Amino acid sequence: MWFLIFVVCLLIWASGTYWYLFGKPSPFTLESLRPPGPYEMDQRKRDKVLKQGFTRERVPANLDAIVIGSGIGGMTAAATLAKVGKKVLVLEQHDMAGGCCHTYTEKGFEFDVGLHYIGQLHENSLFRIIMDQITEGQLEFVKLDQHFDSIVIGFGEEQREYSIYTGKTEMEQHMKKQFPDDVKAVEEFFKIMKITARKTHYLATLKLIPQWLALFLLKSGIADLCSSIFRLSGSSATDVNNRLTSNKDLHLIFSYFFYGVPPKDSSCMINALLLHHYKRGAYYPKGGASEIPFHITKVIQKYGGNVLVRAPVNRILVDEKGAAYGVTVRKGDEDVEVRAPVIISNCGILTTFQKLLPKEIQVKPEIQNRLDVMKPGKGSFLLFSGFDATQEELGIVSTNFWLFKSNDMDSMMDDFFSMGKDEAPDNIPMMFITFPSAKDPTSQTRHPGKSCMTILTMVNYEWFEEWKDTTVRKRGDDYFNYKMRFANNVFDWACSHFPKLREKLVFQEAATPLTNTHYLGSQRGAMYSAEHNLDRFYAEAIARNRCDTPIKNLYLSGQDVFSCGIAGALHGGLLCASTVLNHIVYIDLLFVKKKLKWKKAKEMARLAKQKLQ
Repeated sequence: MWFLIFVVCLLIWASGTYWYLFGKPSPFTLESLRPPGPYEMDQRKRDKVLKQGFTRERVPANLDAIVIGSGIGGMTAAATLAKVGKKVLVLEQHDMAGGCCHTYTEKGFEFDVGLHYIGQLHENSLFRIIMDQITEGQLEFVKLDQHFDSIVIGFGEEQREYSIYTGKTEMEQHMKKQFPDDVKAVEEFFKIMKITARKTHYLATLKLIPQWLALFLLKSGIADLCSSIFRLSGSSATDVNNRLTSNKDLHLIFSYFFYGVPPKDSSCMINALLLHHYKRGAYYPKGGASEIPFHITKVIQKYGGNVLVRAPVNRILVDEKGAAYGVTVRKGDEDVEVRAPVIISNCGILTTFQKLLPKEIQVKPEIQNRLDVMKPGKGSFLLFSGFDATQEELGIVSTNFWLFKSNDMDSMMDDFFSMGKDEAPDNIPMMFITFPSAKDPTSQTRHPGKSCMTILTMVNYEWFEEWKDTTVRKRGDDYFNYKMRFANNVFDWACSHFPKLREKLVFQEAATPLTNTHYLGSQRGAMYSAEHNLDRFYAEAIARNRCDTPIKNLYLSGQDVFSCGIAGALHGGLLCASTVLNHIVYIDLLFVKKKLKWKKAKEMARLAKQKLQ
């Protein structure tokens, strides 16, 4: 009798598991893909897609979900839901959709705001399959030069320059050539890269299985027996680097992707993943970064949804039972109520919990517990420069440049961020230079005879805070003069490497944390959202930082769910869609990947047979 009950229970469990994993409609199919269409050159037609303003009439009836924020995380979640027949409305507070994927044009120059290059887009890669699915095959990417990054440390006679190459084996081999005395350290770091790349899905799984089970696996030690990834995620990058080598230049190479957190306080896993992301190639969207939201918006609209801009959400509506049921959008002098059974916030956990929820819910212990390890990230400072010259005339290339005053990132960052407002502009320790016009082959067709440059560095929000209540573009001379001190110093630094820039400069605009807060909605100007500190990446913290929230029907997407950058935010969107649908969409992606592999094998067999005939 007991055996029979056990068998029945086992069958029920097996059936339920099969239904959960495989029994639901897949959002991803090969049949949805189409050959890329021609690039849309008509700006008015592009604006109809990317700049459709919010009105009551444009809100689709009988919505299934509302997404707050049109960054890549929110757009990915929206497109995934749309492709299973859900009617989704994306609300964006800026006047253009895309978040950090949007571009802006000024005086004939087009600038990327947050997307500077992407990796893992080689044939049949999971990331490429995702991009193809959420745009239905309409995106094209340009592969950049193998030498995709240069790291420059120091000045004058003490200056050292290192080049980072793409390539399955070439990246490691080239690094060994540059550090012949540290071959073993390089090999060990690449082993760490391999583990993080192959096992990160274990960490994602912690967010998809029941939380009690995830915590049991971690606290019992079972998870550690399965993989070292659970230990690596909570390991300090500086501690790991010190164990590998005493070479400070190599320490910097292992952690050169700066995002506002010194290596001593950042996760070794995140730094390794960032470098591994480009191992198989660095790419740029053909036609510019705005092609991504342009084509995702069309997919959302195809299934009855919409993406509306100038739609600042100022409140998430929660009923007396504690369930979210809609949002209010500020339109002129009134709040317009929009309802849906699912609310997805892609505007960051801090903004969601501290600004959009009702006050009485913000103070609840379960909300505060989710915020315990989440701190505001560092602000971003960007300088956009336009030149009346081609890339050949300027001597610029598609390679990105990461410039550092010294090789001690921990001391350099601690010293800089502890400085006062007045001394900070003259002591910038690091910056990133990119030339979008040199990466996109359509740039000279769309903007002939023009080139552009974007410079990025990290700053304290507090240095600009005194102007937070002023109006954008009307913040006064003191603000302008202060931000231009930063701008002039980073531009001078860039000109020391590209001397032809100065005489061809015709346009320049600086964006501070206040600018980013106004246009991107990022809290305290943090483009990478919540701080990516070590506390956030301990395995238990990862398991607790989930897409579902203590508020029924309210979900989180984007960078705060997993990690920073375009790839991190996109995976945040997929994790969110999986949670909302109660279906792991990654399994569907793996099936598509397998089908593409079979299709490729059949095609190669057919071609081989033709040659023999």
